[in-house]
Amino acid sequence: MHTIAIVGASVAGVRSAEALRHAGFDGRLVLVGDEPRRPYDRPPLSKAFLDGSLEEDALGLLDAADDAELALEMRLGVTATRLDPAGARLALSDGSDVVADGVVVATGGRARRLPGTEDVEGVHTLRTLDDALALRTALRGGPRVVVVGAGFIGAEVASTCRSMGLEVTVLDGLPLPLEPVLGARIARGCVDLHAAHGTDLRTATAVAGLVTAGSATGGRRVVGVALGDGSTVGADVVVVGIGIAPHTGWLEGSGLALGDGVRTDAGMVTDVPAVVAVGDAARPPGGRHEHWTSAGEQAAVAATNLLAGCTRATVDPSGYVWSEQYGRVLQLAGHPAAHHDVEIVDGDVAAARFTARFADAEGRTTGVFGMDDPRGFGRLRRRELRRPVAV
Repeated sequence: MHTIAIVGASVAGVRSAEALRHAGFDGRLVLVGDEPRRPYDRPPLSKAFLDGSLEEDALGLLDAADDAELALEMRLGVTATRLDPAGARLALSDGSDVVADGVVVATGGRARRLPGTEDVEGVHTLRTLDDALALRTALRGGPRVVVVGAGFIGAEVASTCRSMGLEVTVLDGLPLPLEPVLGARIARGCVDLHAAHGTDLRTATAVAGLVTAGSATGGRRVVGVALGDGSTVGADVVVVGIGIAPHTGWLEGSGLALGDGVRTDAGMVTDVPAVVAVGDAARPPGGRHEHWTSAGEQAAVAATNLLAGCTRATVDPSGYVWSEQYGRVLQLAGHPAAHHDVEIVDGDVAAARFTARFADAEGRTTGVFGMDDPRGFGRLRRRELRRPVAV
């Protein structure tokens, strides 16, 4: 291969570039990104960047030494519009194209929105740096904040807003948020953080729509959220954290199998061996893995297989994910199910500092969890899952 195009300039794309160089590829590497900015890290957007304690220049994924080592040809601020695998041609929104011997699809996903809210002022999603900048501005002046969705992103935004002294209400349709992932006992410990820090969490709550009023710009501005029981929660800012949709529409007609992402085998290889997919846009046999760590794990394997022209390696996902909420670090590794047994190995759930082990019906460890105990979590993970700690 002489030229490889990487479509997507977030962590999955950057890790793919690093993996390709590490695997010995010394040809032309073209990195295509739809944002005009250089690649940046997303996790701080809901935390330190949102409250203003971290600035944009600290988010970069690449420094001068990385630039020299990777020798990337960056095409930023343009969108991939079409892929012709047979002709190895990638069409871009500026009318240009890239002819490549191999393609890495790392286009990630788009934040899901509440239907009909696209033109309503005060309604935000949090996926990009522009999203974070707009939300950071909107949080000035002490607005009432409503967060729709109590998953990790929603909980992180609520935590950050509370640390800024804002009034926060979190709405979630599940009776116990995070229970499908962590089981009832651990999920309860996570949910209790909200109440302990003054956040009004309302579970089993349906959102019926938004309450709006005329704005100074002549449009509509949110003033509240209407709930399924007929009540209303006042709001000046609404943050929607209800997941993402894989950004794969541009691949329609390419011949690649699509469905909840780009379909790949366990080695991240698509139906066309010269095309691999990684990150949030990829849909391997076990399902999509929307986690920062997964991007690196997938990229290393995808690079090996792309250069080989066939599947020689497969991904063994660690399942590692972490979150910071209300001054505590939450860490999970492995692949537990909600019905698995939970053993508190150390600490106390009520004290919001503990480590726990998940086990299936045969007693085999399926995952480990830690709250506010990174060292204990690391020890437990090494002992039970026999894999290095991700940082």
